[in-house]
Amino acid sequence: MFTLKVSGMTCGGCINAVTRAVQAQDPQAKVQADLATQVVSLETSLSPELAAKLITDAGFPVSQ
Repeated sequence: MFTLKVSGMTCGGCINAVTRAVQAQDPQAKVQADLATQVVSLETSLSPELAAKLITDAGFPVSQ
């Protein structure tokens, strides 16, 4: 499990988009997002780097 700081999430639709982006590569991934802190917690077999790229490609910048 790891966390990523994800910018631009403002609603449930944003959380769904982030979740779909990760689960497209790992359908078993568990994704939890906190809109207040802009932090996404991931339980996935993907590397943090790949997950960050997928989320960024979905339109939500990931920062360290």
